[in-house]
Amino acid sequence: MDTRSLIGSERMEKFPLGIERKGYKRKLAETTVETGIADVPGTSLITNVSVQVETLRKHTSWREVDRVAARRAAHTLAELSKHEENVDIIVDEGAVTALVQHLRAPNIEDGEGPIACEHEVEKDAAFSLGLLAVKPEHQRLIADAGALPSLVSLLQRKANSSNGRIVNGVVRRAADAITNLAHENGSIKTRVRTEGGIPPLVQLLESIDNKVQRAAAGALRTLAFKNEANKNQIVEHHALPTLIFMLRSEDVGIHYEAVGVIGNLVHSSSNIKKEVLAAGALQPVIGLLSSRCQESQREAALLLGQFATTDPECKVHIVQRGAVRPLIRMLEATDPQLREMAAFALGRLAQNMHNQAGIVHDGGLRPLLELLDSKNGSLQHNAAFALYGLADNEDNVSDIVKEGGVQKLQDGDLIVQASKDCVTKTLKRLEEKMHGRVLKHLLYLMRSSDKVVHRRVALSLAHLCSSEDQRTIFIDNNGMDILLGLLGSFSNPKHQRDGALALYTLAKKATALSPIDAAPPPPTPQVYLGEQYVNSSTLSDVTFLVEGSRFYAHRIALLASSDAFRAMFDGGYREKEAKDIEIPNISWKVFELMMRFIYTGTVEVTSDIAQDLLRAADQYLLEGLKRLCEYAIAQDLTVENVSNVYDLAEAYHAVSLRHTCVLFILEQHKQMCGMTGYPSLIQRIIPEICDYLLRILRPQLRTSL
Repeated sequence: MDTRSLIGSERMEKFPLGIERKGYKRKLAETTVETGIADVPGTSLITNVSVQVETLRKHTSWREVDRVAARRAAHTLAELSKHEENVDIIVDEGAVTALVQHLRAPNIEDGEGPIACEHEVEKDAAFSLGLLAVKPEHQRLIADAGALPSLVSLLQRKANSSNGRIVNGVVRRAADAITNLAHENGSIKTRVRTEGGIPPLVQLLESIDNKVQRAAAGALRTLAFKNEANKNQIVEHHALPTLIFMLRSEDVGIHYEAVGVIGNLVHSSSNIKKEVLAAGALQPVIGLLSSRCQESQREAALLLGQFATTDPECKVHIVQRGAVRPLIRMLEATDPQLREMAAFALGRLAQNMHNQAGIVHDGGLRPLLELLDSKNGSLQHNAAFALYGLADNEDNVSDIVKEGGVQKLQDGDLIVQASKDCVTKTLKRLEEKMHGRVLKHLLYLMRSSDKVVHRRVALSLAHLCSSEDQRTIFIDNNGMDILLGLLGSFSNPKHQRDGALALYTLAKKATALSPIDAAPPPPTPQVYLGEQYVNSSTLSDVTFLVEGSRFYAHRIALLASSDAFRAMFDGGYREKEAKDIEIPNISWKVFELMMRFIYTGTVEVTSDIAQDLLRAADQYLLEGLKRLCEYAIAQDLTVENVSNVYDLAEAYHAVSLRHTCVLFILEQHKQMCGMTGYPSLIQRIIPEICDYLLRILRPQLRTSL
């Protein structure tokens, strides 16, 4: 299977929007600047924005009065930009070009300076632009206004002992702005690289300021997503060793961003994946499965799933280094994305034979089965793929059956077709293993004292065993008694439904064609007088009176047709010597069709007359005609009439039709179980089911299991 198609969603480039906007609010609180907004009560948003933009345009010098005014204006715009509904107005009022202008320090001539509020104005301008770039439609406008070269330049500002905090702040705001500008924008990702933005970001990974590390990693994470040239440049500038060190950081934000960068680097890049593994990333990534940060756990699980596709040995190494148990714990987390990524990783690990039994032994089977009940299509699919791998190991088959896995797989309400196909293949795998020691173990379990296990084994074998083993399982080892017990358990509708389906499947597998589908047999080989003699006076030697009219017949044809007519004409009955024989309780049409069958060996039986013709055929022991009638009646079975048809079949000894009704009732259990009289109908047909299965189940052909 294509592993990419099994990932529930694309790897996130950064935090979800709500979390990221919250992050900006947190950073904003670190600096207090009088914005002046409250000083102008009643001021409209457009007017306020226009005032701030005009302030930025006018106050561009190095002098303190201009720098303080520009900083206040940039900060005000940042405060307003936190509210997404304001962003379009701020952009429309021309804030972008004004803010970009302040990403660069003002020019100073010899003898001028120092620059007031050094780095502060640039930081607030970068902050504002980063917030405006949250809306994708403004990303290109900001980039085209010349923001990228200035932001890259800000990344390269160096701190000293006196200005470290503020320089780190402007560097961080610049990295954050690049992150938002490049988010899901391939052309801007490329422009950042061509402007030289990647090398300084890689260098910033080694900053002593944790916030700067996080911001730089976040930008690299975005730039690496689906951009091969950016990925290669990040690796070429030796980011991997530092990123791997960051994986071991106690700072949640740092190791989360680091694992995200590595994940985007290896996504769809097998060569980089190998480099990452060679650089020692495997163990620290496994360590993140136990992080207190769920986002880091999720990213680590996804990354391990990607590592597992590298080669078979890598799958084994991941398991050997302790990944399985934390992944299994993650399957039971409340966060659906965490469960999804854990199932994704386990699914890839489970495609290796050496890992399959270990995953089951460590308790992974039950939570994976439970995920099939999820309403999340991706979560279902990852769980289904993992179970497909586990089913490949015959040591797991009994555990899957004992846990009710076969029923879970059959009953799952799967959302996507790929999941349904995967489950079908899993059931096929299990079916292929239902022999030899696996079957012996299941039969042993079916004889144990645990009734739940009895039920699950019998149900599973009904669906998955070969026809050659059916008699051994269901007759010799009493499996049929278990299924019939389920069918009669009216207190548990689920058990009754499972029993009905299992019995139906068992019967269908035991015969190439069921009675409901089988055509009637060809005419019995014998000599027939032919169509021309039907109700013909020519050579007639007996006449029947039907509904007051004469029907001409020939004793020789009647004697050859059935024991009933032979007894009539050769026995001691009064009809032996009679010339005219009265036929009561049979209509002319029915009698004519019966005689036509006697003279030709065949007749067309329509549904409107089939039941009456069946009665006549039974009365006169015409087995061939009975089969024709049974077949015709079976074609029109419905949930409404099957009970009456079963009564008819019983009354007139129509064995084939009885069996057809039984199979129909079992097949249509879901539709019929709520109908009046259904419980008594089931009780009536249970002996019939038993008799039918005893008759059709093949004797065991193998010398041993």
